[in-house]
Amino acid sequence: MKAADRDVYWDTVSYGSWTFYLAATEKGLCRITLPHENLSALEQWVQKHLSPREWLHEPRALAPYTAQIREYLEGNRTSFSLALDLEGTPFQMRVWQALQEIPYGTLRSYAEIAATIGRPTASRAVGRAIGSNPIPLVIPCHRVIGKDGTLTGYRGGLPMKVALLKHEGIACGLQ
Repeated sequence: MKAADRDVYWDTVSYGSWTFYLAATEKGLCRITLPHENLSALEQWVQKHLSPREWLHEPRALAPYTAQIREYLEGNRTSFSLALDLEGTPFQMRVWQALQEIPYGTLRSYAEIAATIGRPTASRAVGRAIGSNPIPLVIPCHRVIGKDGTLTGYRGGLPMKVALLKHEGIACGLQ
């Protein structure tokens, strides 16, 4: 379902050398880019997935979202209480919900996520759904590792995944 009847607002959050671009509709947060992605990448995603009526830089509209992201990055927040505007397949939505249930500072494997959603043999499909997560950090896909405990792919790159896990107090390295 396209959101052509809604406006989409954007703003940025910077933390150290990282810059995140955020997009939201009146309904909620719909996209966060990772530091290697630029504003153009966000705009292309929004046009492809939402076809908005208007695309507007509105820091005030994004203030609740940018505040909580900044608090998380500064170590002052361990969970989010944000309205979300997610669109995905029913399978993706189940995976993204399961990711949101992973507590701060803990890890789960792809197999554990698959079992959680009632599809114990769907680890690869879970991986694809995780890879298409539109709201990293808030939907903490960085907390998912391989069944054998190794770090696996992350859209932001493994060094960023390691940094986020260390930020949450999880000792890890590139394995």
